[in-house]
Amino acid sequence: MLRRILFLAGLASLTAFGVFWWLTIPATVAASALPAYQPNLANGLTTFNAGGCSSCHAVPKQDDRTRLGGGLAIPSPFGTFYAPNISPDPNDGIGRWSEADFVTAVMKGTSPSGTHYFPAFPYTSYQHARVNDVRDLFAYLKTLPPVAGKVRDHDVPFPFGIRRNVGVWKFLFMDGKPFVADASRSAHWYRGAYLVNSLGHCAECHSPRNFLGGIVSSQRFAGGPNPEGEGWVPNITPRGLSDWSVKDVAYFLESGQTPDGDSAGGSMVRVIRNTSQLPPTDRDAIAEYIKSLPPVEGPPKPVRKADKTDPS
Repeated sequence: MLRRILFLAGLASLTAFGVFWWLTIPATVAASALPAYQPNLANGLTTFNAGGCSSCHAVPKQDDRTRLGGGLAIPSPFGTFYAPNISPDPNDGIGRWSEADFVTAVMKGTSPSGTHYFPAFPYTSYQHARVNDVRDLFAYLKTLPPVAGKVRDHDVPFPFGIRRNVGVWKFLFMDGKPFVADASRSAHWYRGAYLVNSLGHCAECHSPRNFLGGIVSSQRFAGGPNPEGEGWVPNITPRGLSDWSVKDVAYFLESGQTPDGDSAGGSMVRVIRNTSQLPPTDRDAIAEYIKSLPPVEGPPKPVRKADKTDPS
């Protein structure tokens, strides 16, 4: 009887491990799935700015947004990640990557060596981008200066540092579907919706997350705790931007100036450096889409000790 129980337990364990292994196989894009294509470098530049590539991958503490040697520390509840070198350097960057390698990395979150990237890389949003936009981005990145230098390893404790487990996270939080918006809306609105939900990855910071680090879909864009540490990321639905007009939002994306005369702070400063380089029509489209979102109440802010009143 004991032998039978042990046999069944072993069989169940093997089955569970097999299911786990199957679910966590890193997805890839085959080169054969990318037909002949003439890249559009102008669109590659737009994609570079919309995707905020320099916000994370530009070498910290220098002004050249095209030196993509990485190294920025990205703290999170799961550890500290360090943005990699994505310059065309053949040894330390992506200079030896194929186009399929790049599309796979951006849209599937899988490295050329076949391992999962951690979701600090916002591929949950990038998966909704158009493939040709990603191909144009790759072509544009290859025109930038190569930057030598390896970036240090991530500082992610056990068990979060086990990359195979990221496959389970992807199974839960990635749908692999192209972006689809309301077809009854204008092309201008659709452009904004596409940029916000794919390349712009606005929801990655402006949404609260659950205990596994997945976006709480019912509070998408409603703000929440800063995933990089202290502070609060604002609600960008009309619940948080009720006093802002479409023009206010577009001007903020250009200048970083709010309607009340304040200015962007924190990591949003890096974002504005990118959005300010977008064509005005794209900033206007983003603003139109943001203002069309339904108002959503975000999670309650914690009460600071200094804000508490003495009941006596």
